[in-house]
Order: sequence, then structure tokens, then C-alpha cells
Amino acid sequence: MNKHITIIAGFCAAALTLASCGDEFLEVKNPTGEPLEEYYTTEETLNEALTSAYAPLHWPDWDNAAYNDLTIDGEIMGDDFWVGGSNATDNEHWHKLFNFEGNGNQTLATLWGDFYSGIKRCNDAIKYAGWPGNVSDNFRRSMEMQARLLRVYYYNILWHYYGNVPFYLENLSLPYTAPQLSADEIYNQLLPELEDIIASNVLPMRWETGESGRVSQAFAYMLYAEMVMYQNDAARLPKALTYMKQIIADSNYSLNPDFADLWSENGEWCSESIFEINYNDDQAQRDWGGAAINAGGTVFPTLCSPNGWGGGEGWDGGNDGWGFLPVKVETYNMYAENDKRRDVTIWDLRNYTYTERYQDTHLWHGKYRPQSANNKDCPTSKNLNYNNNKRIYRYAETLLNAAELLLETGGSASEAAGYVNEVRARAGLEALTNVTLDDILNERHLEFCGEGKRYFDLVRAEGISGVTTEKATVKLVPDTYGYRTNSWTPSKKHIPLAQSELDADPTLVQNNY
Repeated sequence: MNKHITIIAGFCAAALTLASCGDEFLEVKNPTGEPLEEYYTTEETLNEALTSAYAPLHWPDWDNAAYNDLTIDGEIMGDDFWVGGSNATDNEHWHKLFNFEGNGNQTLATLWGDFYSGIKRCNDAIKYAGWPGNVSDNFRRSMEMQARLLRVYYYNILWHYYGNVPFYLENLSLPYTAPQLSADEIYNQLLPELEDIIASNVLPMRWETGESGRVSQAFAYMLYAEMVMYQNDAARLPKALTYMKQIIADSNYSLNPDFADLWSENGEWCSESIFEINYNDDQAQRDWGGAAINAGGTVFPTLCSPNGWGGGEGWDGGNDGWGFLPVKVETYNMYAENDKRRDVTIWDLRNYTYTERYQDTHLWHGKYRPQSANNKDCPTSKNLNYNNNKRIYRYAETLLNAAELLLETGGSASEAAGYVNEVRARAGLEALTNVTLDDILNERHLEFCGEGKRYFDLVRAEGISGVTTEKATVKLVPDTYGYRTNSWTPSKKHIPLAQSELDADPTLVQNNY
């Protein structure tokens, strides 16, 4: 598979955290020595800047400071997985957030720096795209819109997790601080920006295979629906539905007939894929000892697999499995016996012996499970460099979004059932004649289990009229095992800001968690 936009830590844009202590950390430096205005004058050099803006997509699973893979982050606060690891202090911030008792010192601190770095790099790319040079107008417009769309996506992640964050669209100068806006204010800034990007119609609905990894018009449509549905923005729901129907009508996209094949290397960038984060094992530069943000693979399969695996099931194993994110038995049992998704989503090792770790159920993440074939070409540390692409948006979500939006906007219930039944038919399940919002959210639960979407579905369902069972106040409550002893409340929607950021900028206000 040609993964053209490999997410690299490019030299052409410096990372930004709002708590940086040295001015030189924020300076953009050109290694060849000439002024930046003279360097960024060709499509080749401008593409370096744009590729650098894509780079932070690659970082959260391990950025040299913490393991904060967004899939794990989104699932540990949901109801399908335990945190696991060696004990309750292993990646303690995950255990704290799982139990809804996070604080400034136990939170997803590194996401802040990762995605503000992305925002800073996007701002650089947008600026450079406007400089004089021997570059076509089409290239400039495409570069600008890709960078602007990426910037909205980075803010979208910060908005989902932290809610109330500093906001800026031009890079900062001393003292490198920006006004902290409320979550609603962030949304009201981002949606007009996203609507403008969509209206430009610059980006293709789908890139050619050699350009897979770039954000597209379909990506923008999915991001729009995700944000509008999370905000429960009734005024924009009809527009979101229109965008979903445009993807459905586009011949570039369709369900992959085989659910299992979706998660193989052959399934990367198939007809179902709207956006993936590319990872490669061959020529990987990612390694222990300071090279975490270099190009390469992902550590996620290492994080979410059993320890002391003796070999078999396509994986050599050994001690590389770190035992995070064991699947709850209840999650396995929620699937019908004939649901083809169950044994793909969940790797059932209850008949195997290995070194058990904390909260171990012998049920593991199946969609991104480790396989030796997926890091065999890695020249550096294999446990950091699996080539499993991270699926972000896929056509199945388009169908289920459309079904939900139809019901919320007074559309045809039979049309909504038709979209749901396309997904169910692939899973080997019978068709539903009538669907409710609870049905659709439950189908999302089954379809996207382990993809980092569940927690946010439960939270947004709190604001959807007609949802009774599939919402946070119902599902995110103490469990019978005693691992989760606190219940979710609306004040838990946004996680705590890191204390280090509060210390660096006294104007920041901590979330009421």
C-alpha cells in the first residue's frame, strides 16, 4: 500500500506548547540557512511544511513523554474496556480518568502539546502557502485548505477532551499566550471555519491512491457531522445530513464486504476508508532513546496485548505485550453469537496461558491486535513500529450518522432503517423494520467498539431527546467488580487541564471536574 503522506516529524515547523519557557523553542529554522521566505518558494519545500503539519497525528500513542493513544483515551472512559497494565499505578492517569477522578497531575497532559504543535504547524503552512514563489495557484489553494482543515481537526480533539482551551489562528508572540475560550465559543469559532473550507470545494472527495493520507472533502463532511452531532446543534443537523448523503451518493465509497478484511493491511484505504492515520514498519525511524516523533509505526498493538505470550495466533509475542485495555466480559457478551464483528473486534484468549496482568480478562483488542507480519520489516524497535493504520472515519459511520440525523430531523424512519440494515447485513444480522435512536447508538456500539468513539457517543447522547439507555448517566456508573467506583456526571464531560499548563499561564482556568 502506497502511504504517500507518511506522518513525519518534519524540520520545517517548530513544535509549540503554550507553556514553553524558551523563545528559541518557538523559532522556525531552516537547516539550509537562507531566509524562510527564500526557502518556501517551490512545491517541494512547501510540501515539506504541509507534511510537517500532518506529523502530530502520529504522536499521541507515544510522544516521548506519555502513552496517550486516542483510541485508548476514548475507550477507558467508556464502558467496554478496563485500563489494565501491571497495576493501578501503571499509567495512573488512565486509571484516574477511568474512575472519573482525574486532576491536573493525572490527566491526558501530552495531548495539549501534541495538538497545539499541530495547530502551530498548520498556521506556518498557511502562511508559507501565501508567499511568492514558483508555485501554481491550485497547489497553494490545496495546501491552504488541507492545513486549515487539519487545524480544525486538531482543535476538535482539544475541544472534545478539554472543552475550554486557548484559541488562536495566527501564531503567537511573546508572552505566547492566547485567550481561553469556553467550549461553546470554540465551537462557534470552528464551525464557520469548517463551513468555509467545505464551501471552497478545493479538496477532492477522495485522493488518488498515491496521495492516501491527505484530508479530503469527505473528511471535512465527517468532521462536520461529528462536531455538530456532539454539540447537538439542531440548526446544523440538516446540513450534516446533506453531507452524509453526498458521501453515500459518491461512487468512491462503499462498505467493504468483509468486516475482518477491514483491519488487515490489505484493507487499508479500501472503499470504506474515509480517513486513516498512516503507519509504516519499513524504514521506521521511531526508536527508543528520543526518536518517538520520527516516522514509523505505532506502539498501540504493544500497549493492548497480553504479556508473556508464548507464540501463536500469528504473533511471536514474548514480553512485548503490556496488558493495557483488556476487554470486559460484558462487552464480548453484548454481541449476538452470529455477529461477525465479535471475533474480529475481540481477540478471545480464554483458552491460552500467559502472564496475567491487572484486570486481565483474557479478552483483548482484536482490530489492532499485534501480528508479527505487521512489524517484520522494521529496522529499529519492533514493539514501537507496527504498521496498523489507525482508522478515523469510515463509510459505516457515514451510514449510521445519516440514520441518526434522519430521525433527529424528522426524516424517513424507513430510510434510516435502510442505512442501519446495510451495516447489520454485513455483520450477518437480521434487518430491523423500525429503528429508534437507542437502536442506532447501540449499532454504533457494536460497529465501532474499540475505535475510541464510545465515550463521546454516551456523552453526546445526554443531550439527544428520545435516547433512554445509550447515554453516559446510564452506562458510566460503578461496576460490580469495584474498579469503577464513581459515576459520570455532566461536570466530567471535559477532563482536567494539566497543572503544568496552569502553572505556566496563570490566566488559564481549570475545568470543574
